[in-house]
Amino acid sequence: MYDSKMYELGAAASVIRTIFEYGNARKKEIGADNVFDFSIGNPSVPAPAKVNETICDLVKNMDSVALHGYTSSAGDYEVRQTIAENLNSRFGTDYSGDNVYMTVGAAASLTVTIHALCEAEDEFVVIAPFFPEYRVFIEGAGAKVVVVPAMKPSFQINFEALEQAITPHTKAIIINSPNNPSGVVYTTQTIEKLAELLRKKEAEYGKPIFLISDEPYRELVYDVTTDTPFPAKIYENTIICYSFSKSISLPGERIGYILVPNSVKESKAIFAAVCGAGRALGFVCAPSLFQRVAAACINEKTDLTIYRTNRDLLYQALTEYGFHCVYPDGAFYLFVEALEEDAEAFCDKAKAFELLLVPADSFDCPGYVRISYCVSTDMVRRSLPAFAALAKSYGK
Repeated sequence: MYDSKMYELGAAASVIRTIFEYGNARKKEIGADNVFDFSIGNPSVPAPAKVNETICDLVKNMDSVALHGYTSSAGDYEVRQTIAENLNSRFGTDYSGDNVYMTVGAAASLTVTIHALCEAEDEFVVIAPFFPEYRVFIEGAGAKVVVVPAMKPSFQINFEALEQAITPHTKAIIINSPNNPSGVVYTTQTIEKLAELLRKKEAEYGKPIFLISDEPYRELVYDVTTDTPFPAKIYENTIICYSFSKSISLPGERIGYILVPNSVKESKAIFAAVCGAGRALGFVCAPSLFQRVAAACINEKTDLTIYRTNRDLLYQALTEYGFHCVYPDGAFYLFVEALEEDAEAFCDKAKAFELLLVPADSFDCPGYVRISYCVSTDMVRRSLPAFAALAKSYGK
């Protein structure tokens, strides 16, 4: 009567969403100010003023039929060209609109890319901790997920383990930097070492191995001196998946893109496969209004001041309370070692202090929790006594 696998996905909500909904119900019971909800990565910083200004300008001055009508399946070409030129100006590349495919956010970017590449018996390697939906996207395409745990406590790539995980069936490695959930940023040296390994394996197996760089947090790096490389400039077979959800606080508008550089092996065929996957999945023609908004606001930045303040407050306080935390250079998550082996049990105990934290088991990293600090600074400050009490309950 229905696909049992799809039923399982629909009936079992993600851990993050389950905790988020618990928080909504709890806020109704005791008041929103009494619940410290760090569960979901929903940007709390408003979109830049130019976003609303652009929307108003487009609605007022552009022909309504054209504004709200279909664009080309891959996206409006002027929008795609604007994105390409922006990348060229920032990273010294030579892309054009023909390298860019507009998508319905980061999830569509990844899903379309994986489906475009996937063949029978393919494997996709992910570095744990990783966003839980990677597994859904990969298995949904009929491929196998191969998990490589990162090194602890740095959470950088474990190259020895990665090399062992790459086989003749490996189609791609997926990286996410700045990382969700750890906030770790991969350096140029790391990406260069990764590129060297992948070229070695390509030569060994006589086939391309793609690097899928998932970059919704690319712009959320706190220190201008932080080394934040552009992977497509370093490794030839890199495909970029991007979203404007975090960079300019537009998560609900679902707008992003896929970049297939000319350096990618059979790039034109890969781009055609991306178009075909978008068609097969029903993702053709990303929202036309927000394609144009994204292009007009391509140089806008979200205000990182609040996120930086929240990071510093939480990291300093939790470290003082006896928690072991991964210092985040980017994104807006604090990755913290639970005070007991079972992170789910730890998060359940945290609820007694009205702290809503996400156990990292679903990120394939048991024993840790994710704290999403894209919240008001006032809430962070008010939550600190609860964190102190939680630590004290464990004898800290």
